[in-house]
Amino acid sequence: MNHANITFRPAGDLSDLPNIRAQQLELPTLGKLAPVGELTHRPRILMLYGSLRERSFSRFLTFEAARILAHFGAEVKIFDPAELPMAGSVAEDHPKVVELRALSLWSEGQVWCSPERHGAITAVMKNQIDWIPLEQGALRPSQGRTLAVMQVCGGSQSFNGVNTLRLLGRWMRMFTIPNQSSVPMAYKEFDDDGRMKPSGYYDRVVDVMEELFKMTLLMRGRSDYLTDRYSERSERAMKAIDKQIQKI
Repeated sequence: MNHANITFRPAGDLSDLPNIRAQQLELPTLGKLAPVGELTHRPRILMLYGSLRERSFSRFLTFEAARILAHFGAEVKIFDPAELPMAGSVAEDHPKVVELRALSLWSEGQVWCSPERHGAITAVMKNQIDWIPLEQGALRPSQGRTLAVMQVCGGSQSFNGVNTLRLLGRWMRMFTIPNQSSVPMAYKEFDDDGRMKPSGYYDRVVDVMEELFKMTLLMRGRSDYLTDRYSERSERAMKAIDKQIQKI
């Protein structure tokens, strides 16, 4: 049988989709993408960096990116990872854990910036992400947020760090933008005051922050709809039925 050039067209009903639960299936439309909620505040961006060194190039790069985002009109908050305990070593009511989770809930977009160490992100960076749960009661501190990823390298340019951050962002159900920044030999790219020197690498940081800001504007008021899933609606419906059966 020749399977080439087969065309599928809407049937108008679910006769060709016997496994679908009709009540939980919604047809996506442009009209449903209309933003909802109060959107008069400035876009809220949380920034995380992955080093505790006094002269931390990931912190320098984060602050440089923050200045750009603030110029675009964002409200930017940067989390200080110092004194954040290792994930699982203390109760979740630890002040630094509470602070980090509150900032993640507050945010509409995030920027993650890590040094590359042994071909991966640092423990400082991973520890912050590990403390942000997929679910916090009925809330999801990371789902639906936009995300930009950056890394600094001690040697030649690498993309191991940003690739790992992308994987984590996808796992945290975040909308990671296509663009990214990787700064090689970072010790050459910042002056004594921690300001980034003019270069093509600096221009790329501007590009990344510009794209993040645009995508955050696009997602605002729409993330709940964009992250509403058929499988989860079906699961909620089945749980509701089970509860009703238990009451009988």
